Amino acid sequence: MTSQSKGQWQRETLEPFLNLGPERTERRATTSGLEVGPLYTPEDIPSLDYQRDLGYPGEYPFTRGIYPNMYRGRPWTMRQYSGFASPEESNRRYRYLLEQGQTGLSVAFDLPTQMGYDSDHPLAQGEVGKVGVPVCSLRDMELLFDGIPLGQVSTSMTINATASVLLALYIAVAKKQGVPLDRLRGTVQNDILKEYIARGTYIYPPRPSLRLVTDLFAYCAKESPSWNTISVSGYHMREAGATAAQEMAFTFANALAYARAAREAGLQPDAFLPQLSFFFVAQSDLLEEVAKFRAARRMWARLARQRLGARDPRSWMLRFHVQTAGVTLTAQQPAVNAVRSTLQALAAVLGGAQSLHVNSSDEALGLPTEESALLSLRTQQVIAHESGVTDTVDPLAGSYYVESLTDSLEQEATRYMERIEAMGGAVAALERGYQMQEIAEAAYRFQRQVEAKKRVIVGVNEHVSEEPAIPEVLRVDPEQARRQVERLQQVRRSRDSGAVRSRLARLQEAARSAENTMPLVLECVEAYATLGEISDVLRGVWGEWRPVAAM
Repeated sequence: MTSQSKGQWQRETLEPFLNLGPERTERRATTSGLEVGPLYTPEDIPSLDYQRDLGYPGEYPFTRGIYPNMYRGRPWTMRQYSGFASPEESNRRYRYLLEQGQTGLSVAFDLPTQMGYDSDHPLAQGEVGKVGVPVCSLRDMELLFDGIPLGQVSTSMTINATASVLLALYIAVAKKQGVPLDRLRGTVQNDILKEYIARGTYIYPPRPSLRLVTDLFAYCAKESPSWNTISVSGYHMREAGATAAQEMAFTFANALAYARAAREAGLQPDAFLPQLSFFFVAQSDLLEEVAKFRAARRMWARLARQRLGARDPRSWMLRFHVQTAGVTLTAQQPAVNAVRSTLQALAAVLGGAQSLHVNSSDEALGLPTEESALLSLRTQQVIAHESGVTDTVDPLAGSYYVESLTDSLEQEATRYMERIEAMGGAVAALERGYQMQEIAEAAYRFQRQVEAKKRVIVGVNEHVSEEPAIPEVLRVDPEQARRQVERLQQVRRSRDSGAVRSRLARLQEAARSAENTMPLVLECVEAYATLGEISDVLRGVWGEWRPVAAM
């Protein structure tokens, strides 16, 4: 007998078989909580229209990829996130990874740098060089990129509240190397809204922070058009507990807020949208993650074209970086993390990412060692050259399950965006604490599932084994922090203090007016004003943000 419908198959084939022995009892759902049926058929995607919803790679709505041949042309950028201890140590790690075949740099900054404090500030004590590289002045940036030709490498910088300062430092080094600014390639994260929602490294209130973002947009549109001026990030919200649909919705709501702020600043959509990029996580639910990336491409194409009125096809393309999920790494049986990261990296590739970072197996214990960082790079290279998944574009397209899941995620994300729009947009919503509350509730639901063993975490709540000795982890030598402070103090002694004061005063004037702050920040860093001094000037004008309780 051949079933003529899914319902007939369930009644006449599946149910009699289940009477012979029940299935596993835990709920069938994606990591985000979307129910998963036992089988998917054309009946689950009755409204799918190939031309409208999928189309061809390199064509609107870009569901199948933003380039016609995707990885058949060249692989994604392999960009391992790195930075620790000091500019000199980080420079050595960058050189090592480039020698091993890494194709782009990704800079991690320490917390004082992210928060606008110099390394000798009292609040920086104990944090200098711990989770990234300390950068206080142009001297640090010169050492960080010593021997690395900025005209030949693409650099991503994960920095937000102080993004304009770090980009100015990067530009100043490029100018010293003789590199024309229109040849600079890379991305500055510059996504301050998600800091208020999920991460916490903000300084100023949201609205003046948006001013810094759009100042950077306008400056780069004119001076450095190949530079990606923002990487709108869902990664940190998902790491905090958001579902896949929330990750997309909150990211795109933030992107709309940036686009509107840019328009209010006098920029036309097609002048800045081609320089936007995005940053998402890849978690372990492989097919949900693939569907998420495909849905996200389609959503952004429609938003940019219909909501923002962009006419340039480059403005409709969702270009995104992916990092595997740090939140899934376990201190228990840390070697197993290499398996998790490989699954997650595969999801990113099957989903069509433009660049990728693979977390290292020891990161639940400390910063990655050289050996574990190399294994993460090799993981990308094996997927690129040995797996075969790069031989054709969007290889999972047409899977009834993947297409159904792609539609479901888009619909759920759209519902969240409609709620945020009804509140007045992303800024108004975060000022009410809406996104924070939704993420907290999703994180709580997931944790309850883990504790009840409805979600199995290997080595944590199932398949637990005797703990082996903790592997050797990278430890930052405290002497590095002392040397960093000494270098900072030497910079202050040797610079032209009068020039620094004059340029900081000009920056203060610009911050109080509508003048673009970016050229003034560049003048300050070229005079060797420090990151902390520049941030303090802006603190004096705009004040600091204090978080609100969720409503």
